[in-house]
Amino acid sequence: MRDPRHDVLFEPVRIGPVTARNRFFQVPHCTGMGYRDPSAEASLRQVKAEGGWAVVCTEQVEIHPTSDITPFIELRIWDDSDLPALEHIAARIHDGGALAGIELAHNGMNSPNLTTREPPIGPVNLPVATWGHDPVQARAMTKSDIASLRGWHREAVLRSLAVGYDLVYVYAGHALSGLHYFLSSRYNSRTDEYGGSVRNRARLLSEILADAREAAAGRAAVACRITVNELLGDDGITRAEIEEIVGELAELPDLWDFVLGSWEDDSVTSRFGPEAGQERYVRGLKKLTTKPVVGVGRFTSPDTMARQIREGILDLIGAARPSIADPFLPRKIEQGRAQDIRECIGCNICVSGDFTMSPIRCTQNPAMGEEFRRGWHPERIRPRESAARILIVGAGPAGLEAARALGQRGYDVVLTEASRELGGRVAAESRLPGLHTWRRVIDYREQQLRRMANVGTYLQSRMSAGEVLGYLGPNGAGKTTTIRLLLGLIKPTAGRALIFGKDVQAQKVAVHARVAYVPGEATLWPSLTGAETLHLLARVHGQTDVGYTGELVERFDFDPSRKVRTYSKGNRQKINLIAALASRADVLILDEPTAGLDPLMEQA
Repeated sequence: MRDPRHDVLFEPVRIGPVTARNRFFQVPHCTGMGYRDPSAEASLRQVKAEGGWAVVCTEQVEIHPTSDITPFIELRIWDDSDLPALEHIAARIHDGGALAGIELAHNGMNSPNLTTREPPIGPVNLPVATWGHDPVQARAMTKSDIASLRGWHREAVLRSLAVGYDLVYVYAGHALSGLHYFLSSRYNSRTDEYGGSVRNRARLLSEILADAREAAAGRAAVACRITVNELLGDDGITRAEIEEIVGELAELPDLWDFVLGSWEDDSVTSRFGPEAGQERYVRGLKKLTTKPVVGVGRFTSPDTMARQIREGILDLIGAARPSIADPFLPRKIEQGRAQDIRECIGCNICVSGDFTMSPIRCTQNPAMGEEFRRGWHPERIRPRESAARILIVGAGPAGLEAARALGQRGYDVVLTEASRELGGRVAAESRLPGLHTWRRVIDYREQQLRRMANVGTYLQSRMSAGEVLGYLGPNGAGKTTTIRLLLGLIKPTAGRALIFGKDVQAQKVAVHARVAYVPGEATLWPSLTGAETLHLLARVHGQTDVGYTGELVERFDFDPSRKVRTYSKGNRQKINLIAALASRADVLILDEPTAGLDPLMEQA
């Protein structure tokens, strides 16, 4: 049952001509898929819609060849040939039950145009402002260029409506957009009606917003994404300037999407930015407009989200990274399952893919980016396919996730960890200054495992190849029966026994070739000598190391020249142990191997 304190998060919100079913809004964010893999992006967005996000948006979508940001891979809406991919994405979002938003963008001086070789354009003549520091010069836009830009954007709006989008963005944020460069005095030193005063610098934004509303004609909402503070003091967009801009354009868009600084400031890591870290920059701006406002802050706590609404800071809870870590975050809050949320740790591995031109991934959500290619889902997983019991050695993040996933599938799982705590290196890293949120990687999985009766966790249980495992129990507990099952000497009443993945009943020869066995009581040939017995056993196995046999004879202080019938029980057991060890088998199965040995020999 949902916590009534969170009811406010599930109120519908009117956004122009459309209505969001709740206040959860997946803001535009990149995936590294774009035009290269739109089917993967469509599946990713659908899962989020299924998870309860009322609005699910694309990444920024380039509207024209003069906005080519190669090598970065985004979506494009240059012409009609791009529409099938965009239509597929919108349809999949609708299939999940959400409104589909598209962020139309012209990147201006952030566009090196390495593929199209078009001259970059901006408010003035300046080097392009790209992460790649491309040696390209942007030229100042003429009035004709400005008219063309307005036309390109209008055409992009119409194309977006034609393929089913419910909300279209006008992008003026993050120091990535041509409109941002016009708004900021840092880039805009024009002396005509598009430069100088705040009103003049906002003129192009005003015109494009008006164009978008006219083109949408009530069929879709129009959103404005804008930087509220460049964090550069008087050298950039200031609070006073943004208040003037929002106040002047207050009712022009149907939705305001407030972002902070450049892209790096808006996606700050948890080490340098707490949850709701943008609140102090956004607070109060909502009073300047009657239109709904969305903002981000790496929100993972439903209490913090509800406070944003109740205190009039935001109308919609925006999220990129939290929706990546847990696409079902809204659904879990709605169902009163906040403890099951995979909270974003703010490590930014998701956005690191932008710099390697690779698809998105997530520390918390291993299904992220694999929804289409592998058919993975963050909440649903196929049931177990056998009665196998699983041993996982090492309870670092990967071991914990493997145990959680296999446990969810229904397998009986044993998770062992050599140290005294779960989490591997993350346990240590999360104790470093500013990295406490990384502990969520462990906490989420640990509490999930505690609720799985089929998963056992064992600390201080070091395991590695070559180690001896003791199988203990009182007489009659079934130790010897278990060994006989493993050797294929008796059939199990249910299930299967596997060694190295091979069925011990159906593949006995292959299993026995890699196994050496010492029973608790073995009958040997009484008339043979110890040496003859060892030689015979070696011939039977076929893989004995003769040199190692001699070494073992010395280490066991064994006299191989005597007849077997003259040996004590302990000496007969030495023959069995020497033969088994000298076989160099991959697995030794020993049933009470020290029976009959003197205490000093047991220790040796």
